[in-house]
Amino acid sequence: MFIFKKYLQRRTFLQGMGATVALPLLDAMMPALATAVPRPVPRMAFVYFPHGAVMDRWTPAGEGPDAAFGEILEPLTPFRDRVTIVSGIENTHAYGPVHAITPGTWLSGLSPRNGVPHERSSRAGVASDWTTADQVAANDLGRETRLPSIEAATEEPREIGTGPWEGSYGSSFARTISFRASAPRPMIVGPRELFDRLFVRGAAADGHAAVDAPSGVSILDRVGAQAVDLSRRLGARDRVTVREYLDCIRDVERRVDHAEALMFAAPHSSLAEQAFTERLSLMFDLIALAFRADITRVASCMMAAETSAMTYNHIGVPEPFHLLSHHQNDPARMDALVRIQRYHTAAFAGFVRTLAELPDGDASLLDRSVILYGSNMSDSYRHDHYPLPLAVVGGGCGALCGGGHVRCEERTPLSNLLLTLIRRAGVPAASLGDSTGECAGI
Repeated sequence: MFIFKKYLQRRTFLQGMGATVALPLLDAMMPALATAVPRPVPRMAFVYFPHGAVMDRWTPAGEGPDAAFGEILEPLTPFRDRVTIVSGIENTHAYGPVHAITPGTWLSGLSPRNGVPHERSSRAGVASDWTTADQVAANDLGRETRLPSIEAATEEPREIGTGPWEGSYGSSFARTISFRASAPRPMIVGPRELFDRLFVRGAAADGHAAVDAPSGVSILDRVGAQAVDLSRRLGARDRVTVREYLDCIRDVERRVDHAEALMFAAPHSSLAEQAFTERLSLMFDLIALAFRADITRVASCMMAAETSAMTYNHIGVPEPFHLLSHHQNDPARMDALVRIQRYHTAAFAGFVRTLAELPDGDASLLDRSVILYGSNMSDSYRHDHYPLPLAVVGGGCGALCGGGHVRCEERTPLSNLLLTLIRRAGVPAASLGDSTGECAGI
């Protein structure tokens, strides 16, 4: 229902004792007797997993909207009308020191070398204004939000040496997938740090909690008086929405406390896997909360560190992830690697499900989203970068075709896909990196 003669601004916050809690879209945020549907607000997410994929278990056998998902992508089947698998994409800029530049070149479309032409690319080096696709989107979509973007990781990124290429590449390319004006954007690993970035006043500027924020006190207890006052002024449906939203924040906050305790105990204990799986779930839930409250419209996430040594005993894979990725075409090891890759997709599918269940005006957050899910490596044994495992997820406010398998022209630059996606999100980009045009059918 609408509140006649009085309505809330979209940028309405609950504040108190160092906390700032943005609200989801409510009926009361629409002008009284409004007849026009509010302009849909797009969200963008770039979700990266390391070490490529076993491609014949990723790529559908057929093409078009009816193509059956491969084993790795099968957990996304319930959302197949919002999932497009994109084949035929190559990233020539990722060739070089193995792993050391793989994450950082995923969203760039430019060479990471310091002034030295690469044998596979005509680019001479890093441009002074080099900005990855997520930050290009943030420059446009983030102008109206408290945070232009957020960058999250579920495992501490590693600095990887470049060996004989020392001095030709920066040291940050293994640690982040996000750059703005050639400066790396650090990935937030701790759930508490990301939670505070979203809800603690003063935390957004430097990553630390504000000095006036009392420790050990729930975010919701700090804004409780304002929440009660707000409820008195809302219609019945909005009261239910706000109550459910605040309950969700409280649940996530409790899980954050639990995850922090696990992280403290985990480095030298059997709790390491439990801590990792909890962080993986939490980071996705925090991104969903940020999207729902319009705290940010752009997020990037590294699901595991490059050269990750994480084990996955809970799915029957005790061998470290990176070591297993050097599978030497051994069928048993490839099967184990597929289990990890399918597990990552299942975790990502949980994020997709959350977005599908969360309303945003007259649609869901999934309907509003443009999400790229994939890796910057193909076969992890060969360490190649063609064909890349990539999937586009979401409705893009009606701009995405959605569904099936699109095979692009062989060795289409990854920049073409990135340009296509940011344009689908309404970002008026003329080009991106070495792009030559858009990818059709997406």
